[in-house]
Amino acid sequence: MIKFLDLKSINIQHKKEIEKAFMRVYESGWYIHGKEFANFEKEFANYCGSKEAIGVANGLEALTLIFRAYIELGKIKRGDEVLVPANTYIASILAIVNNELTPVLIEPHIKSFNIDDTKKFNNKISNKTKAIMPVHLYGQVTNMQVINQLAKEHKLLIVEDAAQAHGAYYDNKRTGNLGDAAGFSFYPGKNLGALGDGGAITTNDLVLAKTIRALSNYGSEKKYHNSIKGINSRLDEIQAAFLSVKLKDLDNDIIIRRKIAKRYSDEINNPLIQTPFWNHKINSHVFHLYVIRCKKRDELKEHLFQNGVETVIHYPIPPHKQKAFKEWNTLNLPVTEKIHNEVLSLPIGAHLTEKEIGTIINLINKFN
Repeated sequence: MIKFLDLKSINIQHKKEIEKAFMRVYESGWYIHGKEFANFEKEFANYCGSKEAIGVANGLEALTLIFRAYIELGKIKRGDEVLVPANTYIASILAIVNNELTPVLIEPHIKSFNIDDTKKFNNKISNKTKAIMPVHLYGQVTNMQVINQLAKEHKLLIVEDAAQAHGAYYDNKRTGNLGDAAGFSFYPGKNLGALGDGGAITTNDLVLAKTIRALSNYGSEKKYHNSIKGINSRLDEIQAAFLSVKLKDLDNDIIIRRKIAKRYSDEINNPLIQTPFWNHKINSHVFHLYVIRCKKRDELKEHLFQNGVETVIHYPIPPHKQKAFKEWNTLNLPVTEKIHNEVLSLPIGAHLTEKEIGTIINLINKFN
């Protein structure tokens, strides 16, 4: 079986450095908010080009804390609206509703899977709309020219969901430095993945960063002094140490992913298959996932599985069709629904051999 993802083989290449990092933390006797944590925050901020990076427990809490901080600072109030792609992973939506804010679902562009079509925002913006969340889905940056124009015109905050787009560029700036704040996930399967859960927030707003740091640590800026009602959401020392090791190799991993993606795009030749949109001139896509579309998606998935290739659907059910949001179940979002009915993610990453990539391409080209 050609695995969709092989975390063991991906992480084994860092074995010696990870073992050193583990022993360094273990022998230090300091396991929360220590030197490794502070070091990774600086490294990740420098990598993204932002002034601040705040390590937190996971990607969902990264996004949740951004909105929570804006509420504390009075820039957003509960009940305000946030524009968000209708086809995103549910975490984007949960970060909004968990702060008692209102998601306004925007249909994505059928090719890019991102909200980069100005027509889709028509009649969606009201006097309650205070923020927009571009989701750089599958690793491709949203057209930030459109987002920035919209934000400027309507005085909206821009909160990037960059959970799948570590290292992607737009106009010579990386994700995490394209809006007012950004949330990242270090879930093990991400391009920059921990050996457990983890997340981070990046921003150039020092007041926002200070507020988020307090919120993520029980609302405390000074130990046992709690100025606001916070939560416990901290990136621990050992994951920070592991992430510092892997961050050094992230750009090389992106090169490998782009190479595989280019081969898929160049060599898959089947009228039933739509390969992903990729603007080579911008070269922004980091291919956390290589996602094709096929009207006979389920049959294609079974065809590949029966021939020894594991694939995954990202994602089978859109947020507005989930039981958790039954109040949205009757919404008509045809582009989003078409995407969720047709997408299939192919294996991509350093764990694949050239022969395996060729096998996948040949099997897809033979599908009918």
